[in-house]
Amino acid sequence: MISDFFHPAIGGVESHIYMLSAQLLALGHKVIVITHSHPPTHIGIRYLHPGVKVYYIPFPPIASNATLPNFFTFLPYLRTIVIREGVDVIHAHASLSSLGHEGILHAHLFGRDGKAVKTVFTDHSLFGFADAASILTNKLLEATLCHVDAVICVSHTGRENTVLRANLMDRVLQPEPSVYVIPNALVADQFKPADVPPPTDIMAATIVVVSRLAYRKGIDLLVAAAPRICAAEPNVRFVIGGDGPKMIDLLQMREKHFLQDRIELLGPVPPQGVRDVLTRGHIFLNTSLTEAFGIAILEAACAGLYVVSTRVGGVPEILPEDMISFANVSEDDVFEATMHALCIVRAGKHDPQRAHERVRGFYNWTGVAKRTERVYEDVMKKEAEGIWDRIERTMALGRFVGPIFTIILIVDCLWFMFLEWRIPREDIEVVEENWDVGTFDDVKREWEDTRLRERFEGAEVVSRKEEEETRGEQEETRDDESG
Repeated sequence: MISDFFHPAIGGVESHIYMLSAQLLALGHKVIVITHSHPPTHIGIRYLHPGVKVYYIPFPPIASNATLPNFFTFLPYLRTIVIREGVDVIHAHASLSSLGHEGILHAHLFGRDGKAVKTVFTDHSLFGFADAASILTNKLLEATLCHVDAVICVSHTGRENTVLRANLMDRVLQPEPSVYVIPNALVADQFKPADVPPPTDIMAATIVVVSRLAYRKGIDLLVAAAPRICAAEPNVRFVIGGDGPKMIDLLQMREKHFLQDRIELLGPVPPQGVRDVLTRGHIFLNTSLTEAFGIAILEAACAGLYVVSTRVGGVPEILPEDMISFANVSEDDVFEATMHALCIVRAGKHDPQRAHERVRGFYNWTGVAKRTERVYEDVMKKEAEGIWDRIERTMALGRFVGPIFTIILIVDCLWFMFLEWRIPREDIEVVEENWDVGTFDDVKREWEDTRLRERFEGAEVVSRKEEEETRGEQEETRDDESG
């Protein structure tokens, strides 16, 4: 797995990579993750439970946890890791990850003895086609995916978007298409509904928003709709969790309309605290302007909330129609959809426990891992492409872009040949690890035993302190009585 976006950063891509890696380990595969460093704590090699090995390459991140394109400086690190770990498949994630693009660029160099390193790319986002940033990103994506063996998207809408952006129509029309759709998932046990649901009468209607407070998440729409909802429903409260550049707009809106007692801004919410925030409310409101899948919607539905969302991207594919109300991207539609949702919840037509059980049946990481495993099996059967085929494909990118990326490709090959001479493969120590399902179960059991032991030890310490405090109080009482 290669991406700029991984732990300790927080986000949907980060959790997707971690959970997929853990489930692939449980299926008996060896998985490593390559990402950039997070000084001063995450540099070098680290292990995450239940045995995910992470290489934190010493590249500093810039804005939004991404790194600048490194191209040739990344190759020595990647070559050493691939040889040491015996990598068969490089799986890159996210269109805006420089490390992911570079991993796919370098992958074709590592084949030996007729065995090539295969490549898979997962796209987690939707992008436009008109603005300058999207045009540059789409051309870079096209240059990368012309060499990839398979592409995975998290929704059918995302698949259409990626195919158009990266010009992959020829792959879709093949007898065996190489563009797959595998949705996200979640751990349902981490998003159980509240043991005692909040009251659903007219006096206690709470709307929850958990999102990154940015333009793409439709916070401007929330700023416009929230005061109208509060004015129409005097007993409705908002609980908003998250942080971002649009936080100042929410603060100004709250002060302008004197809603400090009805709109609660929590700021950043850690992953382990999301469930506690969700279970405070009855309705989850999502106002995103673009969304490939929307894992936050899935988490809210699993926690028992009724969902109101804008009809964008892959959101209509997530839940059945009786669990969600849709709105167009407009203030009036969001207002009307929220009013409709309040009527449904107050009438008792939404059962949180039943919603939780349905989501549990719809999505799980074991199913995602098995479907991804089949993609790996398909790409391993493909024949390796020669350098001339890659040059031909790269030149077909365009009159200007084609020659630029072809030069990068050729220089990359020459740089790799120099590394093969300067640091021979025979001098690189190979990691000998035998990872199977039994090893995974042993590590999991050991971790659970350790947690249980720590819990008991903590309980004993608390009990001992309470006994000492009680004894001290009794002695003080005796002293007072004797005095």
